[in-house]
Amino acid sequence: MKAGIVGLPNVGKSTLFNCLSNAKAQSANFPFCTIEPNIGVVNVPDARLEKLEALVNPERVLPATVEIVDIAGLVKGASKGEGLGNQFLGNIRETDAILHVLRCFDNDNIVHVDGSVDPIRDKETIDMELQLKDLETVDKKLEKVKRAARTGNKDAQKEEAVLLAVKTGLETGTSVRAIKIDDESRLEFVKPLQFITDKPVMYVCNVDEDAAVSGNTYVDKVKEMVAAENAEVIFLAVGTEADITELESYEERQMFLEDLGLEEPGSAKLIRGAYKLLNLETYFTAGVKEVRAWTIPIGATAPQAAGVIHTDFEKGFIRAEVIAYNDYVTFGSEAKVKEAGKMKVEGKEYIVKDGDVMHFRFNV
Repeated sequence: MKAGIVGLPNVGKSTLFNCLSNAKAQSANFPFCTIEPNIGVVNVPDARLEKLEALVNPERVLPATVEIVDIAGLVKGASKGEGLGNQFLGNIRETDAILHVLRCFDNDNIVHVDGSVDPIRDKETIDMELQLKDLETVDKKLEKVKRAARTGNKDAQKEEAVLLAVKTGLETGTSVRAIKIDDESRLEFVKPLQFITDKPVMYVCNVDEDAAVSGNTYVDKVKEMVAAENAEVIFLAVGTEADITELESYEERQMFLEDLGLEEPGSAKLIRGAYKLLNLETYFTAGVKEVRAWTIPIGATAPQAAGVIHTDFEKGFIRAEVIAYNDYVTFGSEAKVKEAGKMKVEGKEYIVKDGDVMHFRFNV
């Protein structure tokens, strides 16, 4: 599962990527600085993991991770192949969620591809290109479906009605994710077509240092515009975040954050937001050898969670021994949790909860 960073050229995508992954994608003051998508595996900040480490004192600790992809900047006409359009659209189609970076700061020294700062216009530019590409997709599919619908095929007629609703929405500038379609039809007819504008999105407003704590009027306008999309909006000062990551020690970074009035880097919030956007959650295993966070889709069963460790665990699953995270912290150890009768034994139907501490029993 990976999230793609997208946006117009020169809005801070590669600088943000560097902050998130500590990779050093080239970052410069001109468009198309990023040509091939850079991929970074990013640790998900989680205070629960630190607490478990303090209680268990293991030999090593492994956090959950999420893949972030930095994709080349898109320009007007990308759906027709302008700039790096076809490559951009191909790369974004391969991601599972979108982190859409919008420039929300004024700085005459950093050129804007359209000559002025206007995040609403920038958002509309990218939305339009993605919607045009999705229109191509729905038109191709409709050609086939209409032929079957004309023969009286009831399923095809139902699919045609749904696809026509998608087409109408896209033609009026509405992204697929915001088009009103019932859940069953969306799952059956829309999801398989992998529309780019159906992917979950988070808008990342890149602000200057002065707006790092409270945002600014640009951010307010973005929030107002995307309210109907049910999309999350966060803001962070990407340039300042880059300065923080350059500092050598944890203490220096904390002092910098305190001076700004921040409790943690904005990038930490963004990573957790991307993790949630991808519909992911975490369970833990905790022992003296290793405390580890494991990534699973929200709604995963106990055998599916076991399969993340090893496929044999899922195939031969017998039961799961489950401790709620809060119980583990309250009692301080696995042994004391057992003494208190708080460890649960769960079977194949158990839906794993975010933060569960688990052991699996299996037989292969």
